[in-house]
Amino acid sequence: MKRLSFNLKQISWYKYYRNLFLKNPNRLLAFKGTIVIGSLVIFMVILGLPFYAVTLGLGALAGVLSETEDHPNGRLKSMALKIISFAISSFSVELLQPYPILLGIGLSLSTIVFILIGGISERFRGVTFGALLIGVYTMIGAQISPNWYIQPILLSLGAFIYGVFSYVILLLKPYSLLNEQLARGFYALSDYFDEKAKLFPSDGQSEKEVRTKLALLNIQIVEALDSCKEVLNSYGEALKNQQPLLPYLHYFMVLQGLHERATSSHERYDLLTTDPANIELIAGIRQLLHELALATKNFAESLLTGSPYKHPMALSWLVGTMNGLLETNSLKGSLPLRLLINNITQCHETLKCIDKNYDTDSLPKLEKETRSYFERLKLQLNINHPRMRHALRLSVSFLIGFTVYQYFNIDKGEWVVLTILFVLQSSFSETRKRLLERTIGTLTGVVVGVLIIRLFSFSGQIVLLITSAYLFFIWMKRRYSVGVVFITIFVLCAFNIMSNKGVDVMAPRLLATLIGAFISFMVVRFLWPEWQYKKLPSLLSGVIHKNTAYFKAILDQYQNPTTDDLKYRIARREAHRADNALVKVWQNMQLDPQKQQQLNKTAFTLTYLNHALLSYLSALGAHRAQEKGGTLQVLEFENDILKALDDAFNWLTTQHNSEIEPIENMLKDISTQLLATNKEATQMQYILLYNIVHVTLQILEQAKLSKLTTTIGER
Repeated sequence: MKRLSFNLKQISWYKYYRNLFLKNPNRLLAFKGTIVIGSLVIFMVILGLPFYAVTLGLGALAGVLSETEDHPNGRLKSMALKIISFAISSFSVELLQPYPILLGIGLSLSTIVFILIGGISERFRGVTFGALLIGVYTMIGAQISPNWYIQPILLSLGAFIYGVFSYVILLLKPYSLLNEQLARGFYALSDYFDEKAKLFPSDGQSEKEVRTKLALLNIQIVEALDSCKEVLNSYGEALKNQQPLLPYLHYFMVLQGLHERATSSHERYDLLTTDPANIELIAGIRQLLHELALATKNFAESLLTGSPYKHPMALSWLVGTMNGLLETNSLKGSLPLRLLINNITQCHETLKCIDKNYDTDSLPKLEKETRSYFERLKLQLNINHPRMRHALRLSVSFLIGFTVYQYFNIDKGEWVVLTILFVLQSSFSETRKRLLERTIGTLTGVVVGVLIIRLFSFSGQIVLLITSAYLFFIWMKRRYSVGVVFITIFVLCAFNIMSNKGVDVMAPRLLATLIGAFISFMVVRFLWPEWQYKKLPSLLSGVIHKNTAYFKAILDQYQNPTTDDLKYRIARREAHRADNALVKVWQNMQLDPQKQQQLNKTAFTLTYLNHALLSYLSALGAHRAQEKGGTLQVLEFENDILKALDDAFNWLTTQHNSEIEPIENMLKDISTQLLATNKEATQMQYILLYNIVHVTLQILEQAKLSKLTTTIGER
């Protein structure tokens, strides 16, 4: 087999299409799901069992949607949990089908249980969502099922067959999950570098816009880092010999280091752009960042395809040219630009030697969840916990939807509940977005499906069903509305294959979608509506607290440098998570009702201000490696800055409107002292601290507006 694979790789066209396929991680998932669904459908149709074909296919579909990212051993545990929960869910629906009242109550109560269990871990989240989905699928097919036990067996069997197939694929390349998660992180970092290049040159307004986009892109990087960490921990717990993990841990550490350098800023770039002496350097930095983005993307692709990474020659040439100009004083440039070029040079050197420079004897420690399953579950048993509220909203929505379609005897009314499952999210803004995507996607899918279905023979409809499944898997995470178009065509083909009534069920599906969307909208609108502007005060205090902890961790690294920087990495990650939460509030606020967008401008301002603050902290942290062995010369300001930040946090967390002027005056005094200090050896450190203090002052100015508006809104 290995020899055959090696020979195939020598064929140019095979190598090209293989790499093209592997460069998109979603294609493998789509391929696995489509192969299983297609094989099951074709085999059962040949046997003359169309109902079995579609039911097995739906079971496999639920298996794909609930798959978890785990080591092969963890994947087996997830599969066992999945099959058991799927069987329990499906059998329960079938047994309660003759008793609608009990079925409605059971559906409502089990939803709360499943959602809370899903909050314990990512593994449970996938399994419990799949169990809810299987329960609804069972309701949809109950009226046409030959016997009450057929659906539970077939749905669970379909998920089992997909699980086994996916497990075998994973065994062939057991570390492919690690490559995939790391590649997603490097892809996201590449997009960040590309966007950051737009800051060179920039003016004040464009810098605000670009920094806001960078804050949005930063969400993807941090989420990718979190996913990488979870998968690495999964492998670490399963493997007795940790040595095979060394390269992946090294790449993970490199990704974190590059992320810190990518997010760092030494000065406001609009100010640097206005200096005529910087024009050539600014243009060079823009090109350097584009080339660095390309190099990062190339490394991501090498992880996915298994091809050796080739560092771009253009990047090496550009870095050499820019540093040569600085050394020969042809272009002196300002200190921030010189440090930025040095920062990019370090990124270039890291990527160039990414497979060489790592310790093969030591394993870096990773952040791990230390709470037990019971502790995590207990934490959610609070009416104010977001997950408990989401569970109750979903439960109430299911009960209303079930009652409506039962009372009015709506044809295919079970799709009302299915729509609610996919549309209802944890906040009003997210629900509104998903509602629009689901409705538009369903309407488009119905129109397109009805128009084209008559063009296909029975065999052609099977091909169309399989193709629709593949395209649904490809698009479901990239653009949900497009994915809904293809899953609607999938449903149309499925009903045509089972009973030649695909077109007839499209009108009921559209009606059920509209009813389910309306119920979801009304429940999330009136049952604990979480308007984004009300979250700002607590998020701001969290941001200040996490940034302060990150600042303390940086200072500690300067004073007491260590090889194990786990505490530092945790503090940095927490600061980025807090920044992401702030960005998401601003993003979601755009979809809140107009009268609930009182702090829209403030949220926008805070988004780019806090990301700017985080970038200055990152710059201070990124240079810590170069300062090891020495001391941070600006520690004389440490206590004053930390005291001001702690006072700001205390002010934000108090209920009464205490005076903020003393804190602002303290920060202004520190700014004045920093600005007056001109020590050449540590000039950049003083500039960074000045920017940190200055941006914190601006954040507090916005915080006053936020606190005042929220207080008025609560009266």
